[in-house]
Amino acid sequence: MTEIITREEYRAAVAKPKRRNKFGAKKTMFEGILFDSKREAEVYRDLKLLERSGRISGFERQRKFELIVNGEIIGTYRADFAFIDHDQDCKFRVVDVKGVVTRDFKRVQKIIKAIYNIDVEVWK
Repeated sequence: MTEIITREEYRAAVAKPKRRNKFGAKKTMFEGILFDSKREAEVYRDLKLLERSGRISGFERQRKFELIVNGEIIGTYRADFAFIDHDQDCKFRVVDVKGVVTRDFKRVQKIIKAIYNIDVEVWK
C-alpha cells in the first residue's frame, strides 16, 4: 500500500538541513541588513551612531580590497567595516568582527599590511 503525501511534505522530507556556523554565530537582521553574527550587527549600530555624532566619517560596510601579487589579482578581501576615526587624528581604520581568529585570516591580515600598509583590527 502506498501513502500519498503533499508537495510541501515531500519538499520538507527531502530538504537539506540548514548548516550551522562552525563557530556558533547566528545570522542577525538589523535595519534590513543581514549580518553574519549578532556581534557584527551591534558593531554596525555603534559605528552608525558614531558617524551621526561626527566622530567618524567615510563609514563603509563590506569594503573590498584586492589582493595583488606581482601585478596580478590573486583574490579579494572584504572587511566588515572601514572608516576614518576623527578621535585618532583622522586615522583610516579597517575592522573585522571575529569570534575566532583563524590561520587563514592571519595570513590575509599580513597580505593587507604588505600591500596597503593597513592594520586590519579584530574586534571580538
